[in-house]
Amino acid sequence: MNYITRLGLLFFILFFSNCTQISESYYTAENEDSFEYKVDQFADLAILRYQVPGWNELTFKEKQLVYYLTQAGLSGRDIFWDQKYRHNLTIRKALENIYVQFKGDKSSEDWNAFEIYLKRIWFSNGIHHHYSNYKIIPDFSKEFLIDLLDQTSTSLDKDALEVIFNDKDIKMVDKTKGVDNVLNSSVNFYAPEITFEEVTQFYNAKIQPDATKPLSFGLNSKLVKENGKIMELVYKSDGLYGNAIKEIIKWLEMAVNVAENEPQAEALKILINFYKTGDLKIWDDYCVAWTKATEGNIDYINGFIEVYNDPIGLRGSYETIVQINDFDMSRKMSVLSQNVQWFENNSSIMDEHKKENVKGVSYKTVNVAGEAGDASPSTPIGVNLPNANWIRANVGSKSVSLGNIKKAYNNSGSSGRLKEFVHDSDEYDLEVKYGALADDLHTALHEVIGHASGQLMPGVGTPSETLKTYRSTIEEGRADLLALYYIYHPKIQELGLVDDWQAVGKASYDGYIRNGMMTQLIRLNLGDNVEQAHMRNRKWVSEWAFEMGKKDNIIDKITKNGKTYFNINNYTRLRDLFGKLLRETQRIKSEGDYVAAEKLVEGYGVKVDQDIHAEILKRNDKFKAAPYAGFVNPELIPVFDDKNVLIDIEVKYVKTFEYQMLKYSREFGFLD
Repeated sequence: MNYITRLGLLFFILFFSNCTQISESYYTAENEDSFEYKVDQFADLAILRYQVPGWNELTFKEKQLVYYLTQAGLSGRDIFWDQKYRHNLTIRKALENIYVQFKGDKSSEDWNAFEIYLKRIWFSNGIHHHYSNYKIIPDFSKEFLIDLLDQTSTSLDKDALEVIFNDKDIKMVDKTKGVDNVLNSSVNFYAPEITFEEVTQFYNAKIQPDATKPLSFGLNSKLVKENGKIMELVYKSDGLYGNAIKEIIKWLEMAVNVAENEPQAEALKILINFYKTGDLKIWDDYCVAWTKATEGNIDYINGFIEVYNDPIGLRGSYETIVQINDFDMSRKMSVLSQNVQWFENNSSIMDEHKKENVKGVSYKTVNVAGEAGDASPSTPIGVNLPNANWIRANVGSKSVSLGNIKKAYNNSGSSGRLKEFVHDSDEYDLEVKYGALADDLHTALHEVIGHASGQLMPGVGTPSETLKTYRSTIEEGRADLLALYYIYHPKIQELGLVDDWQAVGKASYDGYIRNGMMTQLIRLNLGDNVEQAHMRNRKWVSEWAFEMGKKDNIIDKITKNGKTYFNINNYTRLRDLFGKLLRETQRIKSEGDYVAAEKLVEGYGVKVDQDIHAEILKRNDKFKAAPYAGFVNPELIPVFDDKNVLIDIEVKYVKTFEYQMLKYSREFGFLD
């Protein structure tokens, strides 16, 4: 239908009567040939745009579905801010009020530093760096901020003001060995005084109703302490974050009415029920229904999902991604899903750790239409869900590659940094010719084959229970290793995915070692250890392979003109090493070997060679490109006729980062 119900019409009139009044000056040109991907750059960050190809080819009903899902996602945006740190929302609201109300000198160094600080916390969804987890320290004084507060009549809680400048809560997530990882982390999943031992005891006392289908205890809750007793505050419509969750539900209910098919509608209904009840059994029911709902042009991710921000890997961060199928690329890459059992049968892992029947891994290349929470502004380029091992084993999983996100990354960079860190012209030429394809294929293999592979041994607990703080980096490294094992294999050419498997594989190996050993270090301050799970896994995979291959000269460490390079001498032997490490990493997961996980990660993935790090930072100084990038979302604008009937939804691309961040805070600030 090209109209909405009376109730829906009233809703749209109330909420969007001003939409058509939005000034075009907030938006940029949409011409694909001259599309400007870069929006802004500050500190160590770049802000990019991504396009939504094929939008006008969607039906009106499909556009409505995308719109409702993106609005649902944005409605929970502030949940993620609060999950990350208890003072985040208070600080953001105060700084945004200053930004809007200040009428003084905006040409001073202090004001420039204030603007950069605000943009940095917008990017990181809080005052801790999105990647390093360390608190972002402003380049202006407390006295300057107090003066701004006074000039703009802005209030800010004393504790929140002090924490911006003091040494408290310095790390959002602290996974350092030998400390209380819960107590030392300032992430707001736990009240500040709660310890690792108390969390462990709390969940050890819980009994799984079905050991073969373990519930994800802790996924959607916060632990607090009242009168000395640990209590769980559940995220639900009448519980913690209830105001935002009610808004999410409202939009999801509208999405149900325009769902493309019954399985899609049924999954949305179950998700709504989960948000109303907070029941983890219903969450699993939803994940099963969502995994099975593979038909249609539109899909989405919505919920408390990734557990990277929890020091012990239990609690899910709020995240949403709304996706439109890229039909051409999905057809090309579906061949991986069709051959997933072959890859499992022929991998290097032990036979007892292989799955006899890898369940329905659906793989699509999609174009993102909107993101929020843990996926925005910093976004993944590929996703594989659900996370529960028993669902993946019994039902399957969905893997997606975010095609327009990857395109935006590829169109916003430069070749200068690559030339600085490649060993020779052969390595450079391989990367230029095959690097983008190698990255795409590695992502596909990682998501479809890697995360789907392997099984837990009978009686072994979930990785969150057995591997604890190492769970995430072991899983990501395991998926990387399986991708590395197969990207240098003739099978991928036999399947029609590449024209030269050796060249693509070599480009992939060169890039992985170069990044794992050197270039990812530009993201760290000198003296820092590696904390982020993905950085750790790239480091322990690369460092282990380098160390194990020394005696056979598989990878050379070369110094030329005072600069360090790593050159692969034997790609076939390196593949053998990747296969050996894959076998061991799968064993660690399958058997729940915490000691071996600790040895691998701490031995190869955490400590940084300070001499090499200093050298890498110095070599990188001459490049202007930021080491991290994130995105503003396109804005979906409802269009009404003169009778206030919804007739279309348009895509607009915003001009500035600050415009979108302020608009989101104004329109989706549902938490006090």
